[in-house]
Amino acid sequence: MHIHVVDAFTDRPFAGNPAAVCLLPPGQWPGDAWMRQVAAEMNHSETAFALPLPSPAEADWAIRWFTPLVESTLCGHATLATAHVLRSERELAGTVRFLSRHYGVLLTHADEDAGVTLDFPAIRSTAVPAPHGLSEALGVAPEATFRSDGLGDLLTVLPDEATVRAVTPDMSAVAALTQREGLRSVIVTAPAAGTGAEHDFVSRFFAPGRGIPEDPVTGSAHTVLAPYWSARLGRSELTGLQASARSGLVRTAVHEDRVHLTGNAVTVLDGTLRVQPVPEAAPAKA
Repeated sequence: MHIHVVDAFTDRPFAGNPAAVCLLPPGQWPGDAWMRQVAAEMNHSETAFALPLPSPAEADWAIRWFTPLVESTLCGHATLATAHVLRSERELAGTVRFLSRHYGVLLTHADEDAGVTLDFPAIRSTAVPAPHGLSEALGVAPEATFRSDGLGDLLTVLPDEATVRAVTPDMSAVAALTQREGLRSVIVTAPAAGTGAEHDFVSRFFAPGRGIPEDPVTGSAHTVLAPYWSARLGRSELTGLQASARSGLVRTAVHEDRVHLTGNAVTVLDGTLRVQPVPEAAPAKA
């Protein structure tokens, strides 16, 4: 069984966000424990497992995502990476339908060049008071805070791009805060610095409690960021820069309750997974 490492939301290797992609053989899902072990072994922020579905079905592939610690409910960059692998390895360009466990059918469209567009739900957010200890955890006081619906991200608005780039969070404090508040992550964001920039807003994503101290480029975070910034800036199409050490660009377009996220991808590794899938253990009989 092949496993691939793909840098997503970038057009060059060793940038963007690396994801592992495992295309499973037809049949049943492997056990959750096996997929968690593979994800921990790969040690990327996300590993995607895609299972081909028999025809006819509402989707072409079922998809699940695992961090090194837990299963994710939604992941953008690993879905983009999977669509990229299907195009390059299986010649499946155009639209591919992925069935997710929590958000139904997710569409991807792979262009003939390196671009892939994700059709994801637009996640709205609600203004909330800043949780106790947030300023201390981030080392900066937010201008405003919003909680996303469903995903559990705390969208934290900072004064400017330079402040976002300079944030050095106390990861232990962030992990404790997210656990206490029932959050997936803390996202810091601000408008782009000056005019003429290639991006409209900037962000960073911290989820140490899920095994991801700082994610390089987070597609699912942009399902929250795009509606917020589109409403604030009065434009449906924007470009977000996630300003991690690896960095990456996400082109966003909000269409009512959906958001399109477009980026490039580069395969950096093709390997053979020599450990065969292990099915879920049957429950012990009483």
